[in-house]
Parts: sequence; C-alpha cells; structure tokens
Amino acid sequence: MTRLIVVEPGPLTTVQDLGRPGFAHIGVPPSGALDRGALTLANRLVGNGERAAGLEITVGGFEARADDDVWFAVTGAWCPIMVDGEPVDPNSAVRAQAGQLIRVDAATHGLRPYLAVRGGVDVAPVLGSRSRDVLSELGPGPLMAGDELTVGAPPRTEVPVLEIAPWGPPTDERVDVPVSLGPRDDWFTDAAVAAFFSAEWRIDAASNRVGARLAGVPLERAVDAELPSEGMVAGAIQVPPSGLPTVLLADHPVTGGYPVIGVVSRNALDVFAQVRPGQAVSFRRV
Repeated sequence: MTRLIVVEPGPLTTVQDLGRPGFAHIGVPPSGALDRGALTLANRLVGNGERAAGLEITVGGFEARADDDVWFAVTGAWCPIMVDGEPVDPNSAVRAQAGQLIRVDAATHGLRPYLAVRGGVDVAPVLGSRSRDVLSELGPGPLMAGDELTVGAPPRTEVPVLEIAPWGPPTDERVDVPVSLGPRDDWFTDAAVAAFFSAEWRIDAASNRVGARLAGVPLERAVDAELPSEGMVAGAIQVPPSGLPTVLLADHPVTGGYPVIGVVSRNALDVFAQVRPGQAVSFRRV
C-alpha cells in the first residue's frame, strides 16, 4: 500500500473527484473538481478511470513524497513541477521513486493545478464522492503538513505510452464565456441586461470554490421585490443587492434568494477554475 505524505500543503489543497451529483434534495451541492477537464486529463495520463480522486492545488506551493514508487501527472494551471529539484513536464505521466520529493510550485498561468497519482487518492467516500465540499464541510478536510494519503491499487492496464494531451498554459488574457439568459433576466432593466453582455468584468479576489465574484459596474434592477428561495445549479449567475454578479461554482448553495440573470453552461465552467484575481471576463449570449 503506497502512501503520499504531505510535506507542504500550500494555501489550499483538497481531494477532489468529479463530485456527488443528485443530492440537492437534501441540501448537498455537487462539489468536485472546479476544472473537471484538467482532473480528467490528469487521471487519463496515469491510466486511471476518470472518476478517480486527485488533488486540487490552489495557487501551488505543494510538496509531498511517496513511500514507494508512484506515477503522477500535473495538469491545469501552468507551474514549475519538480522531482527532487529536477524539473519535469506538465501534462505528462512522470514516475517518482520512493522517497523523492514531488513539488508543484506557484502557478505562473492559471490558478489551480491538479495532481493525479496512479491508483487515485483512496480516502473514504461520503455520499459516493471523495471530494471536499468547503461550504458543507463534507469529505476530507484541506490537507495539512504531515497528512498521509493512501494511494489506491494501480489499474491493470499499463500507463499510456503514446497518450496525446493538450499542451499549453491557461490564458492570461480576457476569457469569453457563453451564457444563456434567464430565468430572472426580467428582474433587470434592459440597459442592465445589455451592459451585462457588453461590459468587461474582473474576477474579484474574494472568489473561491463557492463562487466567482465579479467586479465592475453594478447592474440595475427593474424589480425591487424580494425573491423566494429557488433551486440553484452550478453556473447560475446570481446578482445580490450590490448589483455585482457572482457565478456559482461547484460548492454552491442549493438555494438562493437573489435573481439569476443567466447561466453558464456546464462545459464552460472549467474556465472559472483558472481565471486569476483581476483577470478580465466577458459574457457572450447564446
């Protein structure tokens, strides 16, 4: 049984898989990796199934060593990756020998690198998922120095030899995100709806796994009444009384009382895992 021993956890490193959908009726959000594409790719590179749990490393600064030889891959945010101080490539399967130090340094492009180990991180599942939900506090807590993570049994298949993986860093430029209007766009003035799509928004530093907060010119409401709580989905763009939108992410609350001006499609949500505070975002109506 291989163990991964955490030396430095960085600002926030959590265990994540593809989440626990289907429990909204008991107040549990889906959670799971914010950048599902990056985690899925990391698992594929080391031969895991796509639902294997890996590590979501916010910003970087993560170090760990395994007590036995282990294959790993790092995807998502672009950052220096080292094994015992020697640089290795992102988006590729790398073998570390027993006792060697694996370091994922501070991200230079993007915000969240993902580390998968061959066999997956084998923590106890909660409601069918190994993900940490920071809002509901379900799943294993954020990693601390000295934590020991059990690595699951390796797959019977070999590590893919000729795996083709996308190569390149997340963009530092403005990202363009498709949005379906509604269901409460009629709670905003026509000018506010037009401004929502024409403005260039900035990611606020207060963003987290619950939501991406946007900074810009507040949106004007056409209806000032209070809205009863309604079910929320990841990607819903709530507009609180401040007029500044928040894009709900994986650990979002399952209900809310603020009007939703639009919804980001599930496939486009990965981008919010990698946009950095201050980075520009614009919305395109679909």
